[in-house]
Amino acid sequence: MIRVLLADDEHLIRGAVAALLGLEPDLEVVAEAGRGDEVAAAVAEHDPDVAVLDIEMPGADGLTVSEELNASGARCAVCILTSFGRPGYLRRAMAAGVRGFVAKDAPTQELAAAIRKIHAGGRYLDAELAAGAMAAGDNPLTAREREILRLTGTGTETAHIATRLHLSEGTVRNYLSTAMTKLGESNRAGAFQTAREMGWI
Repeated sequence: MIRVLLADDEHLIRGAVAALLGLEPDLEVVAEAGRGDEVAAAVAEHDPDVAVLDIEMPGADGLTVSEELNASGARCAVCILTSFGRPGYLRRAMAAGVRGFVAKDAPTQELAAAIRKIHAGGRYLDAELAAGAMAAGDNPLTAREREILRLTGTGTETAHIATRLHLSEGTVRNYLSTAMTKLGESNRAGAFQTAREMGWI
């Protein structure tokens, strides 16, 4: 029996997926979580073989949770379940040791097959998501540009970003200008949106 932890903040979806997976003869949902910051404790308590994580959750997103589980040496394999086909997400997930990446609108049988495959030590990548990631190429933004764009996206003013990162306001503006040029956007809001849609921040 493959023991599964399911984390998704949408209760109805989580319940439906758990019920459908429960119909599979070799799968057992042993724990559920509605927030990303609840996953580590649930993994420690229930010792699942596979953790199926939604990418967008309160507390901590699925990719951050994956990185934390990987860093802590958790035994369970991780499968990301997402409705967002952002290429940067796939790349970040792979870097975090995620073994499965499945679209949320996939049939339950596909998710079950992915769980079985990654439990057996393989990888399972949704073909469309993988193709999108390859077509998009590498993230053109530096770590500092990503950090500044993230802060800009939360509405943080340039002066506050400069103070927080121990930079001059001119340097912050230069980073933003470079990021905008790389992303083909004429303003910082557009650059933030594009980077977020690609999964690069």
